[in-house]
Amino acid sequence: MPQKPSIPKGTRDFSPTEVARRNYIIETIKKHFEVYGFQPIETPSFENSNTLLGKYGEEGDRLIFKILNSGDFISKVDDVTYSSKNSSSLLSKISEKALRYDLTVPFARYVVMHQNEIDFPFKRYQIQPVWRADRPQKGRFREFYQCDADVVGSNSLLQEVELVQLYDAVFTDLKLGGTTIKLNNRKILSGIAEVIGAKHLLVDFTVALDKLDKIGEEKVKEEMITKGISEAAIAKAAPLFDMSGSSIEQLTQLKSLLATSEIGMHGVSELEEIINTVEEIGLKTANLKVDVTLARGLNYYTGAIFEVSAPEGIHMGSIGGGGRYDDLTGIFGLKDVSGIGISFGLDRIYLVLEELGLFPERLDQSIDVLCINFGEKESLASLKLVGKLRENGVKAEVYPTFTKMQKQMKYANNRKVPYVVLIGEQELSKGEFVVKNMDTGEQKTYAMDNLEAFVSSLRA
Repeated sequence: MPQKPSIPKGTRDFSPTEVARRNYIIETIKKHFEVYGFQPIETPSFENSNTLLGKYGEEGDRLIFKILNSGDFISKVDDVTYSSKNSSSLLSKISEKALRYDLTVPFARYVVMHQNEIDFPFKRYQIQPVWRADRPQKGRFREFYQCDADVVGSNSLLQEVELVQLYDAVFTDLKLGGTTIKLNNRKILSGIAEVIGAKHLLVDFTVALDKLDKIGEEKVKEEMITKGISEAAIAKAAPLFDMSGSSIEQLTQLKSLLATSEIGMHGVSELEEIINTVEEIGLKTANLKVDVTLARGLNYYTGAIFEVSAPEGIHMGSIGGGGRYDDLTGIFGLKDVSGIGISFGLDRIYLVLEELGLFPERLDQSIDVLCINFGEKESLASLKLVGKLRENGVKAEVYPTFTKMQKQMKYANNRKVPYVVLIGEQELSKGEFVVKNMDTGEQKTYAMDNLEAFVSSLRA
């Protein structure tokens, strides 16, 4: 008996309905990317390993899918390395490429390689799949799409303000009101690490802090201790865990905590400018909130950090995030090019819209018109009609076989076809066709040579 087929954990098949819904989200995001002046690019699904490794921190590196070299790669490994069974030393011998982990690092590589062909500041958007060897769970997959928008070549804080507006515009258009855009600054985190005496453990501090909403305060403190951060340092950072009030009130508290840190105060100043500007302009449906525990444990962030959470009551991880990186291209040899970018979490946005019932009706409607097949002559007339409908931009088809009317109507119902066309022997002799509205059951007759009247009714 043949083995039942399966797919790898953390991957999915998508039905026509699911693809239609995903495309609805993607097209909405893409529309606003372009309205805001972003241009599309695409990069390969896999990169050279040295392009990706070392850019996402220790935890990120572990989640990168490595691609085995082609051919007899094991024969090229020396006996000492092979017998050591050390995966890290063996890896460089058998794998030179890896699936991309995100779209930001490949974008930085793209900018460096094409720096003489693009105009700065360069605003790009990219909507492509990425892969992470993560533990699959609700809203977290091993293969998923990212929808990114980045600006490189400008250090103006107006870019941060614009990206807050972009988040607000997209989620408003998706009817997803009440999202919260959380905002922090990596300089503030650096300042906190400095004033508590853990400046040399900044990465460990931020990686642990980033897990606060997932594992809780006590577990975060335990992880910090295991990473070498002293209990005295953690005690100094205690105000972080209890900070509350409005964004402006939290910034006031931070000014007190970071008074002795130049970099920390610089971060507070940047946040203050972003928040004041956004408040002056106003947002449509989103909320902007300072979250001093937001870390997004990626090493390349240097300034503002964003994260978007779903409306209150929806239990879901972040549905968007990003931040400022002052020298990401520097890792590829192009120094002092500041950039900032955000990403929309397509899969999680899908789950939220589904849970709230926010997808438009008939989104999965594949065709507008189905012609019933009454036989050879009738189906030929239907094919001619369908051809003319398609020329007018109407999605139409003829049922392929002459079979029971009941079966064909059931097919139309299952596919949510709004209109069924009937051309039987009588209609054929009169040069007419009958249109049945599948919602109301109403039927209307049109002349074959007056197709415009039917097409106009579809667009009314």
